[in-house]
Amino acid sequence: MPGFGDVVKKAFYLGVGLASYAGEKAGGRLSEVRSQVQKLADEMVARGEMTTEEARRFVEDMMKQAQQSPSSGATADKTPPSEPRRIEILEEEDKPTTAKAIPTENVDNLRTQVLELQEELKRLQRDHT
Repeated sequence: MPGFGDVVKKAFYLGVGLASYAGEKAGGRLSEVRSQVQKLADEMVARGEMTTEEARRFVEDMMKQAQQSPSSGATADKTPPSEPRRIEILEEEDKPTTAKAIPTENVDNLRTQVLELQEELKRLQRDHT
């Protein structure tokens, strides 16, 4: 089978070519991202929102995230969880809730004060006009 060797060779070259093309595209995207992030960092330094050292670290961190996100983000989104996430509800017995902690006499006092203030406001509005 002399044709089989040619098919394998062509398939190999096709794979290498596709990998090279994908690498060039990814490199172009990363350089775009780097220039945009660098521009943003330069603007923030010019406005005094960060120092040059902070800007350098910011650009490095953003580039690391840009390089990691396609590999980790794509697989995490496409693979559904094998089972639903379990939720555990814990009850605190020792601590009272905020509704139980407020004495009712404080609430009654506050209501009385609000009513008195409303009446005083109405009286002041009548006196002013």
